[in-house]
Amino acid sequence: MVLVFIDQQDGHIKKSSFEAASYAAEVAKITGTNAEAILLGNVNDNLASLGNYGIAKVHTVADASLNNFDAQVFAKIIAQAAENADVVVFSNNTTGKAIAPRLSVRLKAGLVSGAVALPNLTNGFTVTKTVFSGKAFANINVTTTKKIIALNPNSFSLITTGGIAEVVPFAATIDGAKVQVISTDLVKGEVPLGEADIVVSGGRGLKGPENWGMITDLAKLLGAATACSRPVADINWRPHHEHVGQTGLAIAPNLYIAVGISGAIQHLAGVNRSKTIVVINKDPEAPFFKAADYGIVGDAFEVMPKIIEAVRKIKEN
Repeated sequence: MVLVFIDQQDGHIKKSSFEAASYAAEVAKITGTNAEAILLGNVNDNLASLGNYGIAKVHTVADASLNNFDAQVFAKIIAQAAENADVVVFSNNTTGKAIAPRLSVRLKAGLVSGAVALPNLTNGFTVTKTVFSGKAFANINVTTTKKIIALNPNSFSLITTGGIAEVVPFAATIDGAKVQVISTDLVKGEVPLGEADIVVSGGRGLKGPENWGMITDLAKLLGAATACSRPVADINWRPHHEHVGQTGLAIAPNLYIAVGISGAIQHLAGVNRSKTIVVINKDPEAPFFKAADYGIVGDAFEVMPKIIEAVRKIKEN
């Protein structure tokens, strides 16, 4: 059996968990078994719909104490559910990165984090993952009886089957939380960076926070999240939760638009898994152009209004 952890926030399943579910279903298919899921905490979504992504059964632990995340508690519960599992799949997001190593120790299971492809069973159980901040790939042969794979978000396409999953409660032993959540500050009314399909990002080339309207205007038109480079966050032009890069949030949207960002290696490390990168910079020697799929050499203050107007006309028509 292949078991996938379904991550949720505020009662709703995260987009990356649907990708992990599709991936788990495909792993189950090539290994000749079935895919099941485990979900902790209270959710508002229709869990039976996970069958549309190849999940046969969803095990739920609807305990209110699990609405506050504690990696140690979650790992112990998942270990109980994974007793008959050969492979456990996570999304390689913040939650998955906290649970998967702890579960690896409990199950004495080999862990591959940052996976980007299905396992190759030609010679053992080999999983391809990214290394060196996404600059290369490594093929990891997992030899343990139980195996854990943490899938990079947006690296595996959703595969729908039209099925309906059986939803059953899972009787788990739940430890008292070691972590006490005093308060939670959530950004409301914005597209979460980690879940965004499109991200519009700005750098010091915008010259000041008063010019950030062009970033937010384009983001609103595209239904995108906004982001920034580290220097912009450090000088308080933008909040730190928008900082993407090696020292900030690593993202993998389908489209990343970088405006006035030179493309230092630390920034590239956090965005180079984007499917398509568009760079707007007046410096033709900016390093970002080497990583870009499309580049516009020009002043952002001249280019961006034209792009915004063009997108607005397309939306109107």
